[in-house]
Amino acid sequence: MTKLSVNINKIATLRNSRGGSTPNVVMAAINCQKFGADGITIHPRPDERHITKQDVFDIKDIIKQEYNIEGYPSEDFIKMVLKVFPDQVTLVPDSPDVLTSCAGWDTIKHQNLLQEVIAIFKGKGIRTSVFVDPKIEMIEAVKHCSTDRIELYTEDYASNYNFDRIKAIRPYILAAEKASELGLGVNAGHDLSLANLEYFVKEIPYLAEVSIGHALISDAIYLGLENSVQMYKRICI
Repeated sequence: MTKLSVNINKIATLRNSRGGSTPNVVMAAINCQKFGADGITIHPRPDERHITKQDVFDIKDIIKQEYNIEGYPSEDFIKMVLKVFPDQVTLVPDSPDVLTSCAGWDTIKHQNLLQEVIAIFKGKGIRTSVFVDPKIEMIEAVKHCSTDRIELYTEDYASNYNFDRIKAIRPYILAAEKASELGLGVNAGHDLSLANLEYFVKEIPYLAEVSIGHALISDAIYLGLENSVQMYKRICI
């Protein structure tokens, strides 16, 4: 079974567009878990454009499943993660001004940085995952960083799914197979949706977890949050 972690950044984006506490991100996290999500994912950014630092700690208090925090490993981010102590930290290469994640790490160029940061988190017993493109050389290099898992950046798959899904998914199958061969767990995320998730889950071997936010929360506007979470969850089972 592939686990479903719901990214609730978009709930915070909507709240921040008006100010105040509606919609409430803590209640969203509580309800996503109640409706069947296996975990909650957040990506706090330095400018707090969606998830705030206070949200990070407030959500921690109500986690019943798994808590996954994504982010670039700045000094402030590392300090925050060590205070919160999530189940998993997913390292992304985004600079502060990037609107959304748009590429995986160059694990060859940034190998020393990743090694140092991962050692800090693993020393505290926090599971680590590194955001990567489905490129064999990047997966081979990240193995030397001692990460527990990789997260495959799935935007390219999602963009090409409607044109040629067999071709679109092939690099991801090879990447997952290589990761498993190297003893790495496999997560995936970015632009996965009801339209393309079933095929991805069916075809990708060793898929431990998908992290889905934008599409799931968008679907919730039309279908309701409970229905949306459960529709994605049924695909993952």
